[in-house]
Amino acid sequence: MFDIQKESKSLTPIVISNLSLLLGKTKILDNINCKINNKSIFAILGPNGAGKSMFLKTINGLVGVKSGKINFNSREINEYIRKEIALVFQKPILLRRSVLENMQFVLEKKNKLSNFEIMKLLQRVGLDTFKDKPARLLSGGEQQRLSLARALLINPSLLLLDEPTANLDPYSLNLIEEIILDENKKGKTIILTTHDMGQAKRLAKEILFFNKGRLLEQTKAINFFKKPKTKEAQSYINGKILL
Repeated sequence: MFDIQKESKSLTPIVISNLSLLLGKTKILDNINCKINNKSIFAILGPNGAGKSMFLKTINGLVGVKSGKINFNSREINEYIRKEIALVFQKPILLRRSVLENMQFVLEKKNKLSNFEIMKLLQRVGLDTFKDKPARLLSGGEQQRLSLARALLINPSLLLLDEPTANLDPYSLNLIEEIILDENKKGKTIILTTHDMGQAKRLAKEILFFNKGRLLEQTKAINFFKKPKTKEAQSYINGKILL
Protein backbone atom coordinates (compact mmCIF):
# COMPACT_ATOMS: atom_id res chain seq x y z
CA MET A 1 0.00 0.00 0.00
CA PHE A 2 1.13 3.55 -0.76
CA ASP A 3 1.32 6.37 1.75
CA ILE A 4 -1.07 8.82 0.07
CA GLN A 5 0.40 11.88 1.77
CA LYS A 6 3.90 10.88 0.79
CA GLU A 7 3.04 9.96 -2.76
CA SER A 8 0.73 12.88 -3.57
CA LYS A 9 3.49 15.45 -4.14
CA SER A 10 4.31 16.73 -7.63
CA LEU A 11 6.08 14.51 -10.16
CA THR A 12 8.29 17.40 -11.21
CA PRO A 13 11.05 18.28 -11.51
CA ILE A 14 11.93 15.18 -13.49
CA VAL A 15 15.69 14.72 -13.46
CA ILE A 16 17.11 12.40 -16.11
CA SER A 17 20.70 11.32 -15.54
CA ASN A 18 23.04 9.38 -17.87
CA LEU A 19 20.10 7.68 -19.60
CA SER A 20 21.13 5.26 -22.33
CA LEU A 21 19.13 2.63 -24.18
CA LEU A 22 20.23 -0.22 -26.42
CA LEU A 23 17.89 -2.21 -28.66
CA GLY A 24 19.99 -5.15 -29.76
CA LYS A 25 23.28 -3.57 -30.71
CA THR A 26 21.73 -0.24 -31.69
CA LYS A 27 22.07 2.65 -29.28
CA ILE A 28 18.70 4.45 -29.30
CA LEU A 29 19.46 6.88 -26.46
CA ASP A 30 23.00 7.96 -25.67
CA ASN A 31 23.77 9.35 -22.21
CA ILE A 32 20.81 11.74 -21.90
CA ASN A 33 20.95 14.34 -19.11
CA CYS A 34 18.17 16.89 -18.67
CA LYS A 35 15.64 18.37 -16.29
CA ILE A 36 11.89 18.69 -16.88
CA ASN A 37 10.57 21.63 -14.92
CA ASN A 38 7.17 21.97 -13.30
CA LYS A 39 4.16 23.22 -15.30
CA SER A 40 6.11 23.78 -18.51
CA ILE A 41 5.60 22.68 -22.12
CA PHE A 42 8.59 20.94 -23.66
CA ALA A 43 8.83 20.28 -27.38
CA ILE A 44 11.23 17.54 -28.45
CA LEU A 45 12.65 18.30 -31.89
CA GLY A 46 14.94 16.35 -34.15
CA PRO A 47 15.00 14.24 -37.32
CA ASN A 48 13.40 10.82 -37.70
CA GLY A 49 15.31 8.18 -35.75
CA ALA A 50 16.72 10.69 -33.26
CA GLY A 51 15.21 8.79 -30.29
CA LYS A 52 12.36 11.19 -29.50
CA SER A 53 9.54 8.64 -29.21
CA MET A 54 11.66 6.18 -27.24
CA PHE A 55 12.56 8.97 -24.84
CA LEU A 56 8.85 9.48 -24.10
CA LYS A 57 8.36 5.75 -23.58
CA THR A 58 11.19 5.57 -21.04
CA ILE A 59 9.67 8.45 -19.07
CA ASN A 60 6.29 6.71 -19.14
CA GLY A 61 7.82 3.44 -17.96
CA LEU A 62 6.87 1.46 -21.07
CA VAL A 63 10.57 0.84 -21.63
CA GLY A 64 12.60 -0.12 -18.60
CA VAL A 65 15.64 1.91 -17.64
CA LYS A 66 18.72 -0.28 -17.35
CA SER A 67 21.38 2.40 -17.79
CA GLY A 68 20.93 5.73 -16.06
CA LYS A 69 18.13 7.13 -13.89
CA ILE A 70 14.83 8.96 -14.16
CA ASN A 71 13.75 10.60 -10.91
CA PHE A 72 10.31 12.14 -10.47
CA ASN A 73 10.81 14.80 -7.78
CA SER A 74 13.49 12.60 -6.18
CA ARG A 75 11.51 9.34 -6.62
CA GLU A 76 11.93 6.47 -9.04
CA ILE A 77 8.90 5.40 -11.03
CA ASN A 78 6.30 3.39 -9.12
CA GLU A 79 2.63 2.45 -9.35
CA TYR A 80 1.43 5.83 -8.13
CA ILE A 81 3.64 7.77 -10.56
CA ARG A 82 2.53 5.61 -13.51
CA LYS A 83 -1.08 6.52 -12.73
CA GLU A 84 -0.19 10.21 -12.90
CA ILE A 85 1.27 9.97 -16.43
CA ALA A 86 -0.68 9.73 -19.69
CA LEU A 87 0.92 8.98 -23.07
CA VAL A 88 -0.87 9.66 -26.37
CA PHE A 89 0.70 7.84 -29.32
CA GLN A 90 1.01 9.23 -32.84
CA LYS A 91 -1.11 6.36 -34.14
CA PRO A 92 -4.25 6.10 -31.98
CA ILE A 93 -4.82 2.76 -30.25
CA LEU A 94 -8.58 2.37 -29.91
CA LEU A 95 -10.79 -0.48 -28.77
CA ARG A 96 -13.31 -2.13 -31.09
CA ARG A 97 -16.07 -0.31 -29.26
CA SER A 98 -18.02 2.91 -29.57
CA VAL A 99 -16.54 6.30 -28.75
CA LEU A 100 -18.44 6.32 -25.45
CA GLU A 101 -17.36 2.79 -24.54
CA ASN A 102 -13.71 3.65 -25.24
CA MET A 103 -14.01 6.39 -22.64
CA GLN A 104 -15.94 4.24 -20.18
CA PHE A 105 -13.21 1.60 -20.32
CA VAL A 106 -10.75 4.09 -18.80
CA LEU A 107 -13.10 4.93 -15.95
CA GLU A 108 -13.78 1.25 -15.31
CA LYS A 109 -10.06 0.84 -14.69
CA LYS A 110 -10.33 3.60 -12.09
CA ASN A 111 -13.40 1.94 -10.52
CA LYS A 112 -15.25 5.20 -11.01
CA LEU A 113 -17.98 5.62 -13.60
CA SER A 114 -19.21 9.06 -14.57
CA ASN A 115 -20.99 9.62 -17.87
CA PHE A 116 -21.11 13.32 -17.01
CA GLU A 117 -17.30 13.50 -17.01
CA ILE A 118 -17.15 11.55 -20.24
CA MET A 119 -19.65 13.68 -22.13
CA LYS A 120 -18.04 16.87 -20.88
CA LEU A 121 -14.68 15.78 -22.30
CA LEU A 122 -16.20 14.49 -25.55
CA GLN A 123 -17.86 17.85 -26.03
CA ARG A 124 -14.55 19.56 -25.40
CA VAL A 125 -12.89 17.60 -28.22
CA GLY A 126 -15.89 17.93 -30.52
CA LEU A 127 -16.98 14.30 -30.37
CA ASP A 128 -20.10 14.35 -28.18
CA THR A 129 -22.37 13.81 -31.20
CA PHE A 130 -20.30 10.73 -32.18
CA LYS A 131 -20.60 8.96 -28.83
CA ASP A 132 -22.34 5.89 -30.32
CA LYS A 133 -20.14 5.65 -33.42
CA PRO A 134 -17.54 2.85 -33.63
CA ALA A 135 -14.27 4.48 -32.62
CA ARG A 136 -12.29 2.85 -35.41
CA LEU A 137 -14.58 4.37 -38.03
CA LEU A 138 -13.67 7.90 -36.99
CA SER A 139 -11.40 9.99 -39.20
CA GLY A 140 -7.72 10.29 -38.29
CA GLY A 141 -8.22 13.64 -36.61
CA GLU A 142 -11.28 12.42 -34.71
CA GLN A 143 -9.42 9.33 -33.50
CA GLN A 144 -6.56 11.45 -32.20
CA ARG A 145 -8.98 13.78 -30.43
CA LEU A 146 -10.60 10.74 -28.81
CA SER A 147 -7.18 9.47 -27.71
CA LEU A 148 -6.44 12.84 -26.13
CA ALA A 149 -9.83 12.95 -24.38
CA ARG A 150 -9.26 9.43 -23.04
CA ALA A 151 -5.86 10.50 -21.66
CA LEU A 152 -7.31 13.60 -20.01
CA LEU A 153 -10.02 11.53 -18.36
CA ILE A 154 -7.52 10.33 -15.74
CA ASN A 155 -6.45 13.95 -15.09
CA PRO A 156 -2.71 13.21 -15.34
CA SER A 157 -0.06 15.44 -13.81
CA LEU A 158 2.27 14.70 -16.73
CA LEU A 159 0.99 14.52 -20.31
CA LEU A 160 3.23 12.94 -22.97
CA LEU A 161 2.25 13.48 -26.61
CA ASP A 162 4.02 11.72 -29.48
CA GLU A 163 3.41 13.73 -32.68
CA PRO A 164 -0.14 14.54 -31.54
CA THR A 165 -1.15 16.42 -34.71
CA ALA A 166 0.86 14.68 -37.45
CA ASN A 167 -1.09 14.63 -40.74
CA LEU A 168 -4.28 15.92 -39.11
CA ASP A 169 -6.89 18.26 -40.54
CA PRO A 170 -6.62 21.96 -39.58
CA TYR A 171 -9.66 21.79 -37.28
CA SER A 172 -8.24 18.89 -35.25
CA LEU A 173 -4.77 20.47 -35.17
CA ASN A 174 -6.08 23.78 -33.87
CA LEU A 175 -8.37 22.15 -31.31
CA ILE A 176 -5.63 19.89 -29.95
CA GLU A 177 -3.21 22.81 -29.64
CA GLU A 178 -5.84 24.84 -27.75
CA ILE A 179 -6.38 21.94 -25.35
CA ILE A 180 -2.62 21.55 -24.79
CA LEU A 181 -2.30 25.22 -23.85
CA ASP A 182 -5.39 25.06 -21.66
CA GLU A 183 -4.15 21.96 -19.81
CA ASN A 184 -0.80 23.63 -19.21
CA LYS A 185 -2.57 26.67 -17.73
CA LYS A 186 -4.33 24.27 -15.36
CA GLY A 187 -0.95 23.12 -14.06
CA LYS A 188 -0.03 20.10 -16.19
CA THR A 189 3.53 19.51 -17.33
CA ILE A 190 3.51 18.56 -21.02
CA ILE A 191 6.18 16.97 -23.19
CA LEU A 192 5.47 16.55 -26.90
CA THR A 193 7.40 15.45 -29.94
CA THR A 194 6.78 17.29 -33.17
CA HIS A 195 8.22 17.86 -36.63
CA ASP A 196 6.12 21.01 -36.97
CA MET A 197 8.41 23.96 -36.30
CA GLY A 198 5.47 26.35 -36.22
CA GLN A 199 3.75 24.20 -33.60
CA ALA A 200 6.87 24.19 -31.43
CA LYS A 201 7.01 27.99 -31.63
CA ARG A 202 3.30 28.30 -30.75
CA LEU A 203 3.31 25.87 -27.83
CA ALA A 204 6.72 25.25 -26.33
CA LYS A 205 8.36 27.08 -23.47
CA GLU A 206 11.47 24.91 -23.72
CA ILE A 207 13.07 22.82 -26.45
CA LEU A 208 14.89 19.52 -26.24
CA PHE A 209 16.81 18.91 -29.48
CA PHE A 210 17.80 15.32 -30.27
CA ASN A 211 19.99 13.88 -32.99
CA LYS A 212 21.26 10.30 -33.34
CA GLY A 213 20.08 9.40 -29.85
CA ARG A 214 21.89 12.28 -28.19
CA LEU A 215 20.41 15.35 -26.53
CA LEU A 216 22.32 18.22 -28.11
CA GLU A 217 20.41 21.14 -26.61
CA GLN A 218 17.99 22.03 -23.86
CA THR A 219 17.08 25.68 -23.96
CA LYS A 220 14.24 28.21 -23.83
CA ALA A 221 12.18 28.06 -27.02
CA ILE A 222 12.64 31.73 -27.80
CA ASN A 223 16.43 31.36 -27.60
CA PHE A 224 16.50 28.10 -29.58
CA PHE A 225 14.79 29.56 -32.62
CA LYS A 226 16.77 32.81 -32.51
CA LYS A 227 20.22 31.38 -31.85
CA PRO A 228 20.64 27.61 -31.40
CA LYS A 229 23.81 26.47 -29.70
CA THR A 230 24.80 23.71 -32.13
CA LYS A 231 25.34 23.59 -35.87
CA GLU A 232 23.07 20.53 -36.06
CA ALA A 233 20.17 22.48 -34.56
CA GLN A 234 20.81 25.41 -36.90
CA SER A 235 20.78 23.06 -39.88
CA TYR A 236 17.57 21.48 -38.65
CA ILE A 237 15.87 24.85 -38.27
CA ASN A 238 17.02 25.76 -41.79
CA GLY A 239 15.35 22.63 -43.15
CA LYS A 240 18.52 20.77 -44.00
CA ILE A 241 18.81 16.98 -43.77
CA LEU A 242 20.98 15.81 -40.89
CA LEU A 243 23.19 12.86 -41.83
